[in-house]
Amino acid sequence: MGDATALDVDGIAVTYGGLISALRGVSLKVTEGAVVALLGGNGAGKTTTLKAISALLGAERGELTAGRIAYRGKDVTRANPWTLAEAGLVQVLEGRRCFAHLSVEENLRIGAYVRRPSARDVEAGLERIYEIFPRLKDRRKSLAGLTSGGEQQMVAIGRALMAWPSVILLDEPSMGLAPQIVEEIFEIVARLNRKDGVSFLLAEQNAATALRYATYGYVLEGGRVVAQGTSAELEQLDVLTEAYLGAANGASGRAIRRSSRFASV
Repeated sequence: MGDATALDVDGIAVTYGGLISALRGVSLKVTEGAVVALLGGNGAGKTTTLKAISALLGAERGELTAGRIAYRGKDVTRANPWTLAEAGLVQVLEGRRCFAHLSVEENLRIGAYVRRPSARDVEAGLERIYEIFPRLKDRRKSLAGLTSGGEQQMVAIGRALMAWPSVILLDEPSMGLAPQIVEEIFEIVARLNRKDGVSFLLAEQNAATALRYATYGYVLEGGRVVAQGTSAELEQLDVLTEAYLGAANGASGRAIRRSSRFASV
């Protein structure tokens, strides 16, 4: 990883409906050119963290109540989602979220317009996506809703790439996909990172796969970061098992913090 910080999240807290506390002081960093994993079980706060960064909490009555978010040195804590996308910070939502009634190519074209591109730019962007995802070129006229789960995930990532982002927030890319397709998706992430320099913050339940491709990771449990470290360091910790199995009581959380010299809380 380089020294420049692409994304700096400092002590953010999030509530839903003014009552439910989802995040409690989450801090993390993504350096330029890095792939960073955000790990944890269901309800740990991974999706909420990504939506807080991309300013999408409002759609679900979520509110950022504390903390600061900086993108490439600029405070974007209260930025609009379209402003962030135009600046190169783009999220691929959990569950793929394609426009089912539009064709594959129409879905891709939608991703370009946040930059107000010329027709030539759009065509160049499409050619780039079809080079990355050859399968989408074959299916470009098909309705997105009639494609496979793996193809829909490719459409979702391709649509984000049409905005020429520098940082992609990728939420649960392996969800519901066959292992072979999961490996294909992660290999594409690695290629985009290596060849194009795209940075990724990757929220993923499949810790083993994520840590093979990430350079650094954070483990969430109960809306807090309970451990962090390089992928090699995290693979050696019991914290991952504890976080994914969940805690029966507060003692488990204390055991996690004792077990890891890389813990951040």
